Amino acid sequence: MTPDRRFVVLGGGTAGWITAHLLRHAWPGTTITVVEAPDIATIGVGEGSTPSLKRFFEVIGVPEQDWMPRCGATYKAGIRFVDWSPAAPWRDYSHPFTTQIDVHTEDAFVLNCRNRRLGHDVPVRPDDFLLNGVLAARGLAPVAPPNFPFRLEYGYHFDAGLLGAYLRDLAVERGVVHRAARVETVRRAENDDIAALVTDRGDEIAGDVFLDCSGFRGLLIEQVLGVPFHGFRENLFNDAAVVLATDMDRPPPVETVATAQSNGWRWSIPLRHRFGNGYVYARDFQSPDAAEAELRQALGVGDDVPARHLTFRVGQVARHWERNCIAVGLSQGFIEPLEATALHLVLGTVEQFIRHYADGDFTDRHREAFNAVATERMDGVRDYIVAHYKLTTRTDTEYWRANAANMALPEPLLHILDRWFRRGDLAELLARHGQRSHFGNLSWHCLLAGYGAFPPISEPPRADMDFYADRGIGAFLNGCSLNFQPPT
Repeated sequence: MTPDRRFVVLGGGTAGWITAHLLRHAWPGTTITVVEAPDIATIGVGEGSTPSLKRFFEVIGVPEQDWMPRCGATYKAGIRFVDWSPAAPWRDYSHPFTTQIDVHTEDAFVLNCRNRRLGHDVPVRPDDFLLNGVLAARGLAPVAPPNFPFRLEYGYHFDAGLLGAYLRDLAVERGVVHRAARVETVRRAENDDIAALVTDRGDEIAGDVFLDCSGFRGLLIEQVLGVPFHGFRENLFNDAAVVLATDMDRPPPVETVATAQSNGWRWSIPLRHRFGNGYVYARDFQSPDAAEAELRQALGVGDDVPARHLTFRVGQVARHWERNCIAVGLSQGFIEPLEATALHLVLGTVEQFIRHYADGDFTDRHREAFNAVATERMDGVRDYIVAHYKLTTRTDTEYWRANAANMALPEPLLHILDRWFRRGDLAELLARHGQRSHFGNLSWHCLLAGYGAFPPISEPPRADMDFYADRGIGAFLNGCSLNFQPPT
């Protein structure tokens, strides 16, 4: 059923145009207008995704060969974390995207982690047990050969500006109305709903439902409707980033690399034509000039390469759906790009709105339920990100010592860490937490095992003990004729 509603999306970029595509796919006959200021650039802080972007393109019927070359996109099998926990037995570990075949090694990985928590010396490096971890280590793309009987999941690295432009052109081609204009004021209805956006040309763009994709400004959700913002400042210290690009000098890797620095961490994202690099840091511990100097030194680049500085606030709005306005993307909140969850949250928010709006007969009947889900999912992502800092064993700067000593931890995270260190069943606890985020049992095991968050080894595995002895799925790949290829 198609609602007799006019949808107005304020803001373009990836969030705005993804929103327009999903609305059009759900309700093809509906009028959808995107109002995009021509002089506001895409933030482009994180040019990476989770597998949810792959499913988005499948839903709207766009094959990879159509969009990836135009957006400088490469495959992403996961994220590699370097220098986050010096006490671990390895300098780096991978958080791979899980895929269908991992069902055959997941139990082995979880079993070994349980035995390692009991003090036994068994293999527990996450890279070795999950297919995308092995492929990334070997520099192979997560694209299945024809004889592979399992579905693979992966994300992408992409140029955010090019992706936004591609989605805009495709949406317009498919019937979405594009209005290139700056919004000057907002007209309210008698019941205090938003009635129309008034542009700098004096035009009124009326609608029934407004989706605020205006970025950190939160023009509709905060400035017009006055929804308060709840910060995560006590949980997450980082509030700035410096970014610059470097040349692509080798075949692009199939993973993002997140390397811990003196007062934060830096990303390396491989595109077809360049590396996107950035240093996320806390201004309470390091000045912007010092952060830029540290990034340049780490990359070996001089002052001739231009850098851009960004600031941000972490947290979320108190209500993601207020009156006839739904906040999407940066306007609903932001959690630093450590696990590339920004577009994942955009997709989840719009999909949840479509479901709740339709289930409520195209009214706001289920607004409260939608807000509960949106808030819990962002809280769940926050908890997983906070764990990266709380569990660090770095002590080289005050920044890392403050993170390790931080006791302002969300209660669900405290329960997860308590269950892990008390050697309990983490999967059972996470199941009771419900769908708070897309970080499930395997993701938590990757993080905790990758950090080496275990007691000291007390004894080798007993002869009668049930554990997985070899090094995971790599042995399976070595023993079969599958032909995964390097990325092109």
